Amino acid sequence: MKKRVFPIVLLIAVALASIYWFRGGISKVSDAVPASSMAAFIKHPAPQDIAPFSFADSSGGVVDLSKWKGRVVLVNLWATWCAPCRKEMPELSKLQKLLGSADFEVVAISEDLKGAEASAAFLKEAGADNLALYTDQKATALAAIQSVGLPTTLLIDRSGKEVGRLLGPADWASTEAQDLVKAEIAKK
Repeated sequence: MKKRVFPIVLLIAVALASIYWFRGGISKVSDAVPASSMAAFIKHPAPQDIAPFSFADSSGGVVDLSKWKGRVVLVNLWATWCAPCRKEMPELSKLQKLLGSADFEVVAISEDLKGAEASAAFLKEAGADNLALYTDQKATALAAIQSVGLPTTLLIDRSGKEVGRLLGPADWASTEAQDLVKAEIAKK
């Protein structure tokens, strides 16, 4: 029962935060993003193991992070109803366009209960056309990484370990964010 309750409680908490957002608790998206949004990135002293989790790709097939072993990955957990995610997704798409290669990929995983169709429409509407569609309707990723909200972004090294994470929105196309990713890509 504990495994079922955590995702539900988490989704309720994020929904309440979104209601607060829309009712004026935060006047605009830029108020929710610090001037230096990478300042909120928490880098671990040493890369950490990640609890295994799986999610669906655009064809409905099951994948996990081992698919990207040998590459640097920026895993972003988001949902269609997450107001800060709407601001962040185009930035993640720009980062993928700028740095996406055989060495790096942005893996944005929708935690939305509405599934692939709603998530695909959101990506298109948000202008995040450089991101592949991945979905996790059961919120297994949220539980596995013990996240407390959305968006949550993890930087994963080539061996599949978490280098660091950022809870909340960020300007992932910024020079500072690119430098963070490039530094990890440079480690061979």
